[in-house]
Amino acid sequence: MNRIALAASLCIFLSRSVFAGLGDSRLDIYFVDVEGGAATVIVTPEGESILIDSGYPDNGGRDRDRILDVLQNVAKLEHLDHAVVSHWHLDHFGNHAAIAAKFKVMNFWDRGIPDLLMEDPGFNDRVAPYRAASQNRSKTLKAGDFLPLKGGTTPIKAQVVTASGEVIPNRGEPNSFASESKPQPEDTSDNAKSISLLLNYGRFKFLCCGDLTWNTEAKLMTPNNPIGQIDLFMATHHGLNVSNNPVMVLSLDPRVCVSCNGPTKGADLETIKTLKRVKSLQGMYQLHRNVRLEEKDQAPVDQIANLAETANCKGTWIKASVAKDGASYTVQVGSDGNPRKFESR
Repeated sequence: MNRIALAASLCIFLSRSVFAGLGDSRLDIYFVDVEGGAATVIVTPEGESILIDSGYPDNGGRDRDRILDVLQNVAKLEHLDHAVVSHWHLDHFGNHAAIAAKFKVMNFWDRGIPDLLMEDPGFNDRVAPYRAASQNRSKTLKAGDFLPLKGGTTPIKAQVVTASGEVIPNRGEPNSFASESKPQPEDTSDNAKSISLLLNYGRFKFLCCGDLTWNTEAKLMTPNNPIGQIDLFMATHHGLNVSNNPVMVLSLDPRVCVSCNGPTKGADLETIKTLKRVKSLQGMYQLHRNVRLEEKDQAPVDQIANLAETANCKGTWIKASVAKDGASYTVQVGSDGNPRKFESR
């Protein structure tokens, strides 16, 4: 190969490696393993990025480093456009400040920082690094708001459907599962106030509800279904059974579900039973094997990203990648996983 050809090949290789995941007209969603916390990275076809939640602090920077690895080395980003906090529990906002110290964050979004958190007497100390990282200028999201995203050939929008206990107007087709709504005792924790984000990209729909709990899920989805049926669902609250109300899950009728659980947290049997009732479900994924359940009672082994317990966990992520027209998408476990293709609704 002559020098000119070699130089041209090198330029092509560098271009592809630096911009892999950007400019390819695909929408990529990474579910990062933070051992039972939550961290979801979204990269739009226009190269904009969103991080929803950031896992636990401490643990030698484990969760921070796993998120940074996806941002920098996998998605090849140079900065983060939008950092979102779904609610004020430490396994969801614990690394926003630590990430911002190592990686430029353009905008911080949350439901508003409360003066106190009844379930966490140390909240003001815990949230102080976030206040400093955001320079006390984080933006408040309310139900009905949209994140400002750049449009492209295929329309994209990200709507807040719940926040601070409020929900979008209950318009839409009647929810045929409304009769299954059985209220639980009132949840006074911040879980019930979680931000839920509905992402639309062409025909493709993805819903991420933080730790939203049972009664607020019913408030959103009864008597009507204002969201419609979706393609990809992140099991709410790590797949715990105080969330994932059948009145919501069955009405959404997702094609694929991902549980961001830990070895002993989430992917509860009751939630898995609800998911198995979903008429259109074709793929059920978990970030971790639930060590308390038998193999037959959880996702298939090849759809579980991490089989080992925390001490030996490699932190493998799950990725969904949506085609440039939004008409189909793939889901794979880790960088070497076999992508399974699904059609959008």
